[in-house]
Amino acid sequence: MIRVISGIYRGKRLKKVSDPRVRPMPDKLKTSLFNILRGELQDTVVLDGFAGTGSIGIEALSAGAAEIVFIEQLPAALSVLRHNIAKIEAVDKTRVVALEFNRAVILLAGENYRFDVIFLDPPYRLLDERNPLKVIKKRGLLAPGGLIVLRHHFKTKFEAKYFSLKRRTTLGDDTLSFYGEPGPGA
Repeated sequence: MIRVISGIYRGKRLKKVSDPRVRPMPDKLKTSLFNILRGELQDTVVLDGFAGTGSIGIEALSAGAAEIVFIEQLPAALSVLRHNIAKIEAVDKTRVVALEFNRAVILLAGENYRFDVIFLDPPYRLLDERNPLKVIKKRGLLAPGGLIVLRHHFKTKFEAKYFSLKRRTTLGDDTLSFYGEPGPGA
């Protein structure tokens, strides 16, 4: 089981996905992430890309986010994700987009969504093949002043040429990279 670590849903237990392709964020890393974002999530619109169980988006809701959009395409994960959303009784504050990531971003951009915070936790090998930040930039999904948080393996050599690196935190094998729009003169 996965648990919500803080906020209004603190202590709620969430179901896990039994598929090895879904790797929930360890509590220690999740605690670090939400300590960094403390106070930044109130009344925000958040995208949880590659959502899996939905634990990161649910944690953001628990911390005061106004709306969460989850992107997930794996059928086993979708079932668990919907179960977890129903368990915390947050169906009215969430949307699940059951599409491949790039297609989902194109759909959301067409509906004029803009996100204050975007969490990305793609399969590690995906970052060797493509850059999910490129489609976010191209479709203008990040709101002005917004933040992208990318979880990746600490050995991954990832270039985010579309955004500026604002911060990086590594715990064990995991790295959280925080990106935003380039500042003036960048």
